[in-house]
Amino acid sequence: MQLNSPGSISRTVIWLMTVISGLVVANIYYNQPLLSLISEDLKVTEAAASKISVLTQLGYAAGLLLVVPLGDKFFRKKLILIDLFLVFAALLWMTFARELWMLYIASLLIGATSVIPQLFVPMAAELSSDQEKSSNIGLVMSGLLLGILLSRFIGGIVGEMLGWRAMFGIASGMMILVWLVVYFKLPELHPNFRGTYSELMKSVFHLARTQPVLRLASFRGAMAFGSLCALFTTLVFHMEKPPFNAGSSVVGSFGLAGAVGALAAAKVGKLQKVMDLNRIIFYALIIVLISWAFTYFAGETYWGLIVGVILIDLGVQSSHIMNQTNYFLIRSNAVNRLNTVYMVSYFIGGSLGTWLASIAWQYAQWGGVCLVGVSMGILALTAHLIFNRKLNN
Repeated sequence: MQLNSPGSISRTVIWLMTVISGLVVANIYYNQPLLSLISEDLKVTEAAASKISVLTQLGYAAGLLLVVPLGDKFFRKKLILIDLFLVFAALLWMTFARELWMLYIASLLIGATSVIPQLFVPMAAELSSDQEKSSNIGLVMSGLLLGILLSRFIGGIVGEMLGWRAMFGIASGMMILVWLVVYFKLPELHPNFRGTYSELMKSVFHLARTQPVLRLASFRGAMAFGSLCALFTTLVFHMEKPPFNAGSSVVGSFGLAGAVGALAAAKVGKLQKVMDLNRIIFYALIIVLISWAFTYFAGETYWGLIVGVILIDLGVQSSHIMNQTNYFLIRSNAVNRLNTVYMVSYFIGGSLGTWLASIAWQYAQWGGVCLVGVSMGILALTAHLIFNRKLNN
């Protein structure tokens, strides 16, 4: 079955992409509650172990830049099937790696190959009518967001019960099942770019230079996601100390709290009926900043961290969905390349937040992490207030 006309996508296919997005994107985040276990197993420092998370996000950014634009050039189903095989191989390597440098390379490859959800989001946008665009994007994104959040919970539980390697072995098995579902159930889309790969990549940078709405959305997304990653990357180190003395399963369970925010964010598109898109983004970024107040001032209590996690996920994911809705309204058939610019920026921001937070933890512990998170939130809000006004004048 081949689809190419707006409004032709079925609810079954949308739900299929939603579930697969969650299962694939989870590969990037299983490591976060496992970093302490990896650190102990390999007898390396927490800072060295946290580079696994940084490299996974950098790998994802590289995959977004180099792989996702190919969705405009090649048949998407074939591209996804090839990519799923590579994800499987990278997860197997992670499962059996015995040295830290092997884990670094495997993490980079897991990130680079787990980009399939970012082929699905443009597909949902491309095949949806303008009236259904934000709701269909929101549905696929809800699967992606739940995959991100529940992966931390599942990773923490499996890591504590079976060891950190078991989680990556289970994930590799899941990719075999996903490959079979995609092969038999996913429809095919015709490519819409006929030039060379070099010309394709040049067009990506051309879009970044010539689309101010895309640039602003990309910066907002990068800073907001960096703020979120600063929290989740160091949460495991914060909670293994007094007064919590918690293991990886407890830290991973905070993914369930974040899922509350993510599910609420998936409905944010409906607010467009009563509120301007840019105003929704403004309120979402305010929520991100409020979350850090709870995380800092009540950061030695469970309730403070839970409220902080719910609010930061609600704020970051709401702004993320609205950012994507914003630039997908640009009249262009280069939907994968538009998404590439945004998502590469998004995960560079996440890597930056992770890296800065690991440094802040090393020198200033939890207070330093909170400073990193709130600073990135302020940069996102400031850019929105200044440049959004210029774009609308």
